[in-house]
Amino acid sequence: MTAPGFDTQFAGSIPELYDQLLVPLIFEPYADDLARRVAALQPLRVLETAAGTGVVTRAMAGLLPAGAAIVATDLNQPMLDRAAAIGTARPVQWRQADAMGLPFPDANFDAVVCQFGVMFFPDKAHAYAQARRVLRPGGAFIFNAWDRIEENELAQAVTDALATVFPTDPPRFMARTPHGYHDEEAIARDLAQGGFAAAPRIELVAARSRAESAAAAAMAYCQGTPLRNEIEARGAAQGVSLAAATAAAAKAIAQRFGQGPVDGKVQARVVMVVK
Repeated sequence: MTAPGFDTQFAGSIPELYDQLLVPLIFEPYADDLARRVAALQPLRVLETAAGTGVVTRAMAGLLPAGAAIVATDLNQPMLDRAAAIGTARPVQWRQADAMGLPFPDANFDAVVCQFGVMFFPDKAHAYAQARRVLRPGGAFIFNAWDRIEENELAQAVTDALATVFPTDPPRFMARTPHGYHDEEAIARDLAQGGFAAAPRIELVAARSRAESAAAAAMAYCQGTPLRNEIEARGAAQGVSLAAATAAAAKAIAQRFGQGPVDGKVQARVVMVVK
């Protein structure tokens, strides 16, 4: 069973768990990195797509000049609601929007930013064409995407553990979507098909993923991402609870990383292309 329809569903308790557990686990180091790259461009108007619960938004709000306008969008209103509730150091415009059809005029932004969202776009070249359309000439599109799952230790451990819980139909969300878009030639080709004539600059960036315990890391992945949707769908048919599947993932993480705090490798690509 594959569940592409589930892959973009961030609702229910997912936004809160995502923000509380997954953001500090894997997103914060890359958010700071991306915000610094954007700030170096000195943009006056920035559009963020797939903003999630606002980790990059908050980082940019702290680094960009006071006069720079930030518009943060996401497909999922519950994620934006969580982001707005947390707040930012200065005003940000939050707006529900689909990156596949951005509701903004042409040539309206100096930079378009997307942290770990492009993997979810059903037609990446089309989404890139939308980013290019709203960029001013000379503006930059900056995004990151996870490397293959084998280079991301906790995601691999959770995926392997769930394969033992559901051996006939293992949940493959992590490998299929977050870690399924890592080929540099494919990224460059999609950008070209989206209308970007310049070659992208692609940089491989490694970081550390840390959690206070194996249980916290397992909760982050199993209940704070759309992986939860796959687990619950399979569990309902096979009599396996979400709690039991999460416990199995926690056990596997503890066996690999120890009973105390968890520290694993994460790795992603940062991409920048200029219009």
